[in-house]
Amino acid sequence: MRSTSLIKLLWLIFLFGLPSVPTAQISDSDAFLEERAAMVKTQIEARGVKDPRILESMKAVPRHLFIGESLWPLAYSDSPLPIRGDQTISQPYIVAVMTELLQPDQHHVILEIGTGSGYQAAVLSTLVQRVYTIEIVPELGQSAEQTLQRLGYDNVTVRVGDGYRGWPEQAPFDRIIVTAAPEEIPQNLVAQLKPGGRMILPVGPQRMGQDLLILEKDEQGNVTTQQSFPVRFVPMVRENQP
Repeated sequence: MRSTSLIKLLWLIFLFGLPSVPTAQISDSDAFLEERAAMVKTQIEARGVKDPRILESMKAVPRHLFIGESLWPLAYSDSPLPIRGDQTISQPYIVAVMTELLQPDQHHVILEIGTGSGYQAAVLSTLVQRVYTIEIVPELGQSAEQTLQRLGYDNVTVRVGDGYRGWPEQAPFDRIIVTAAPEEIPQNLVAQLKPGGRMILPVGPQRMGQDLLILEKDEQGNVTTQQSFPVRFVPMVRENQP
């Protein structure tokens, strides 16, 4: 009986092919878990990121599900990767170090400018109360929202719009993170930062690269900035900008 059943099964496979495996099952394979753990150990922790909450978040969030399936073999490499709209997903180390510089706490409400693939928002969502994130490219914003919802990051709200305007209806924010580079610090975002808040953003012209800045607003509303290190991000654009 067993040999007869096997023959029937092989015949069905010959006729109809192997059954497809849902993407979610592929994504949960041990290979990706091991790759994430190696990524955190060799690319992130070894380079100075120490916050255990951030390290655990980077181990948990499946970066490969925020990029095209053809790029999965590179998902946990130490490099940015292309996504829709001629944009990129930042390299894992940059995501981790910007998150650590942000100093997120579990009660915080965060504004992110530049949703991109949604990966940075997913990492933040595991660390804070709520994330509001703005993406100017409609196809990117819609794709990121679908991915975040499908993966269960239900404390993230996505808006398609101009990041220079911020999100005044939800302001003020405990923290603001900008993942595209304006040439100057957007004052609308500074105004939407709470006293005692912190903003991390790359600033500078595209032709010369940018500096990653740490901006802090004290309880009296005074603002100070300090440079962290040189970076290179895609430009932060405005609506109707050529």
